[in-house]
Amino acid sequence: MSSSSRKLEVVSPVPADIDIANSVEPLHISEIAKDLNINPLHYDLYGKYKAKVLLSAFNELQGQEDGYYVVVGGITPTPLGEGKSTTTVGLCQALGAYLDKKVVTCLRQPSQGPTFGIKGGAAGGGYSQVIPMDEFNLHLTGDIHAITASNNLLAAAIDTRIFHETSQSDKALFNRLCPPNKEGKRSFSDIMFRRLTKLGISKTTPEELTPEEIKKFARLDIDPASITWRRVMDVNDRFLRKITIGQGPEEKGMTRETGFDISVASEIMAVLALTTSLGDMRERLGKMVIGNSKAGDPITADDLGVGGALTVLMKDAINPTLMQTLEGTPVLVHAGPFANIAHGNSSVVADKIALKLVGPGGFVVTEAGFGSDIGTEKFMNIKCRYSGLTPQCAIVVATVRALKMHGGGPDVVAGRPLDRAYVSENVSLVEAGCVNLAKHISNTKAYGVNVVVAVNMFSTDTEAELNAVRKFSMDAGAFDAVVCSHHAHGGKGAVDLGIAVEKACQNITQPLRFLYPLDISIKDKIEAIAKSYGASGVEYSEQAEKQIEMYTQQGFSNLPICMSKTQYSFSHDASKKGAPSGFVLPIRDVRGSIGAGFIYPLVGTMSTMPGLPTRPCFYEIDIDTETGKVRGLS
Repeated sequence: MSSSSRKLEVVSPVPADIDIANSVEPLHISEIAKDLNINPLHYDLYGKYKAKVLLSAFNELQGQEDGYYVVVGGITPTPLGEGKSTTTVGLCQALGAYLDKKVVTCLRQPSQGPTFGIKGGAAGGGYSQVIPMDEFNLHLTGDIHAITASNNLLAAAIDTRIFHETSQSDKALFNRLCPPNKEGKRSFSDIMFRRLTKLGISKTTPEELTPEEIKKFARLDIDPASITWRRVMDVNDRFLRKITIGQGPEEKGMTRETGFDISVASEIMAVLALTTSLGDMRERLGKMVIGNSKAGDPITADDLGVGGALTVLMKDAINPTLMQTLEGTPVLVHAGPFANIAHGNSSVVADKIALKLVGPGGFVVTEAGFGSDIGTEKFMNIKCRYSGLTPQCAIVVATVRALKMHGGGPDVVAGRPLDRAYVSENVSLVEAGCVNLAKHISNTKAYGVNVVVAVNMFSTDTEAELNAVRKFSMDAGAFDAVVCSHHAHGGKGAVDLGIAVEKACQNITQPLRFLYPLDISIKDKIEAIAKSYGASGVEYSEQAEKQIEMYTQQGFSNLPICMSKTQYSFSHDASKKGAPSGFVLPIRDVRGSIGAGFIYPLVGTMSTMPGLPTRPCFYEIDIDTETGKVRGLS
């Protein structure tokens, strides 16, 4: 056991998450860093319990061999979630505190939307949590605020540029973009050379440009109807989904309909999660496409002159945040991209640093959002493509509750008591729902990794039900299937899972296989993913056809695909449980996150700004004014 690991004193019944989190005094984060052999020069302290690990840590360890790489996905969940984060944390507690392995947990940073909305936080649960839980679920080290600021700076730049272009001649616009200095000399700023190069203009001083070149350079001629960039904020606010801007008298009637997304849906968040270095992030931010010119050419952040400023706002956010679990094992928290319209995985940077820190024989366990049809698929085909990393093991988290729902059980609705079917033994209902589990196992195995099923046990599950899931998993081709009780017992409840994962990593024999090559058409890639869901074909709207043609003409057809669909079914219809097949997948629209590096087709309607329910989580959240401790977070 590492020097910073500690055993928990568990009680039954399991207390509230925040009460458990507050009952354990976290170690000073420097102790966690020391246990990982992180040089103090390579991290910055953010208080006593958090630190930013600098990218220089990776540079120092580049010669070090990587540890084992494990991804945690799940079956198609109920709206209550099946405990992927809890399983990820519990497994790492087992590996570090009980099996004496070097381990790092890599998790996404939670959004304040769910924290104060309907779902609660994302620190894990029970005796498998990241602490301090309140800091993890709230501002952390400000990364989401940095994303919000940079996203909205770009939004302001777009509308301001349209405003100034509307009211000025080409010459006046150019003169203001390249004003003379005190000596009367004019020059291009560094970022302007990016636009000049894009336009094929090799001249180096403003005086050399012809009137035609001045017009091409200075006038972006943005088509307002094509703008895809929206403002963001990190709370659920349904009334900002659609707004009208530009109603002030100084804006001279230049109104435009737009809206807000939640901050974690910003493309800048997806960029942060997929970037590999500060230089790479600078390039990706500059390449983000905000819309088109009236001639149909893509307009980027660098065309607007703002790519460098965005990177400056994001320069600290690129460093992952070091935290700890209840049992003193290390956690890297970094990025939190929306798992529908983006790829729903924590950052490449955190995983790369962690793999070097744990070294040969150590483990890095990272979580992929939602079921494996969304999270694990995007982990493999997008994240692993950009990182160059290969996982040895993929976990599929399953619960008896979700399998009963897939077997035909009544609807599971957040906020309502569970139907009796979910709290009393019904083996046949579990077995009927295992078709969903089997599909997730076969889809995940297709990537060439060993699949371990983690059956996240609830107190109402019976031995016969749990045995049925284990047997079905093995028959479906899982490397192993293990019942876990980490929610109730911490790492001790996931020791068998840790042993199974180690064996799976040691017995990998195949290279990583992607679902599709990048050099096929956008439609062929979409259809390969749809087929993996069980679809018999794909149907494209007129808008989707138009966008696919445009992205192909603009040279973006070689990007991977990030499907935006419901997490509650393999299909586009959330009511279709189990493993539906033979359906036609409708593609409503196709959009691009060009800087992040993917095309995302919209399957049905995806809300990128959630709303608050009648009784949000914030009703429970308060502070003890005597101690300063947060109460009611879940």
